[in-house]
Amino acid sequence: MLVLLPPSEGKANSGRGAPLKPDSLSLPGLTGAREAVLGELVELCAADEEKAREVLGLSEGLRGEVAKNAGLRTAGARPAGEIYTGVLYDALGLASLDAAAKRRAARSLLVFSGLWGAVRVTDRIPSYRCSMGVRLPGLGALAGHWRAPMDEVMPEAAGDGLVLDLRSAAYAAAWKPKGEVAGRTATVRVLHAPTRKVVSHFNKATKGRIVRALLSAGIAPKDPAALVEALRELGYEVEAQAPGRAGRPWALDVLVEEIH
Repeated sequence: MLVLLPPSEGKANSGRGAPLKPDSLSLPGLTGAREAVLGELVELCAADEEKAREVLGLSEGLRGEVAKNAGLRTAGARPAGEIYTGVLYDALGLASLDAAAKRRAARSLLVFSGLWGAVRVTDRIPSYRCSMGVRLPGLGALAGHWRAPMDEVMPEAAGDGLVLDLRSAAYAAAWKPKGEVAGRTATVRVLHAPTRKVVSHFNKATKGRIVRALLSAGIAPKDPAALVEALRELGYEVEAQAPGRAGRPWALDVLVEEIH
């Protein structure tokens, strides 16, 4: 099972670890594309703070993020699972998983990123600010920049099992499963059952809880139909829509009564 996650907007501090080693990151086929984004981002943020803030869409209160980006090559690096924070990652609670579940997380979780393309939770990265919606002056829209490299590496990363896609729309735009891989991919929405609306906070929290439950129980469904059965056994109310034709993912709605 491969689980595709969005990053968090806010991130923990880099700390005092050894600096980034780009060649050490997972999915080495993305190294060239990563270097291109990293190089332009560092140069932009080091040269012109105001322009960088405009390009990155940062408010006055987030001005310090520009300096953080300017120092990415020398900043301390930590496992991505410690860098990403926020509602989904709080609910996932990687640090509090038992040893076996942590090993499953290291194998199964892939976090998409405007800067790195995608990383494993064990990959060591510095804290940064660069969402997938950014359009860099040289490279252009980052989602478009990542599509071709992702098409090269992701089919192999997906293996032959389930792909559980929990990404938000901006990050899903960087890679869309195709063909046989799409047929064993399941996308998930979390809906407030009484209103059938998506509410951002509990949508993220519920996705984090779902991933934690699967990892903790050692459940690795082989296909979307098995995932639906597993989620129902875990106590979730799930509505599933199988694709109408080959080469399309399954669409799952998880219905939640209470917003928390």
